Amino acid sequence: MRYYIPAVPAQVIDGKAIAADIRREVAQRVRRLHDARGVTPGLAFVLVGDNPSSLSYVRSKGQAAEEAGIFSETFHLPESIAQDLLLSRVLDLNDDRRFHAILVQLPLPPHLNEHVVIDAIDPVKDVDGVTPVSMGRLLRGEASCQPCTPRGVVELLVRSGHPPDGKHVVVCGRSNIVGKPLAAILMQKRSGANATVTVCHTGTKDLADFTRRADILVAAMGSPLAITADMVKPGAVVVDVGNNWIEDPGRQSGRRLVGDVEFEGVSKVAAAITPVPGGVGPMTVAMLLWNTVTLAEQQSG
Repeated sequence: MRYYIPAVPAQVIDGKAIAADIRREVAQRVRRLHDARGVTPGLAFVLVGDNPSSLSYVRSKGQAAEEAGIFSETFHLPESIAQDLLLSRVLDLNDDRRFHAILVQLPLPPHLNEHVVIDAIDPVKDVDGVTPVSMGRLLRGEASCQPCTPRGVVELLVRSGHPPDGKHVVVCGRSNIVGKPLAAILMQKRSGANATVTVCHTGTKDLADFTRRADILVAAMGSPLAITADMVKPGAVVVDVGNNWIEDPGRQSGRRLVGDVEFEGVSKVAAAITPVPGGVGPMTVAMLLWNTVTLAEQQSG
């Protein structure tokens, strides 16, 4: 297939810059809440084991919280912890008034049931919108904290001048933390949504037939470089949620981080595209802070 070459290069959507704007807004809200109510938003991280990626994620989230004026604490538990002890820790945090928000860092070790642990979080403190109550409210279009990554994708689109309203959005991926909630957000009858949504997954036949119809294409598959230029409609907006390490002998570390989209080729076809890193990742952290202060505002009346 011949590639469409646009008159101007694709806009590279700067997730770092947009996330920085949101974090400044969060810091302002934190100050206002403290001045008005004497309340400092509190965020509890529950980290089980020593997964290097999880350790890095929690460390960076904690630093971002501190910079925004949010109090955070990490409860680092041994990988061998029994499920009843982990549940007890979560229940204790539900009752701890220092914390308005709780995040259990996933994945958990295989001997622990993630669904049971997540279900133990009080929906009032569900900062990532992952409990059944939060997911149900999201689907019904009711007010609730929305999962951080999907909410970050929507904010990225709106704030970069590519709102999804009236567009055909194709979401590749049906995970509980990205694909499903993103589809639910985008289909709602409200500004910043109102999209026609198609969800593709591993059971989709001829994936490219669907992706080529998208005005906005979101890749959240966990498959490195799976979306190529011939799969994208000329002038589409492409959002890459992927976060994959692949081998790269040319680097000292022997690996490099890539998304689900083959950036070089797709950027010659798309009107706008998010990079990896520097696209959706910073937005996830920014929305975690946004949700934390939102929960603190709600709990302080």
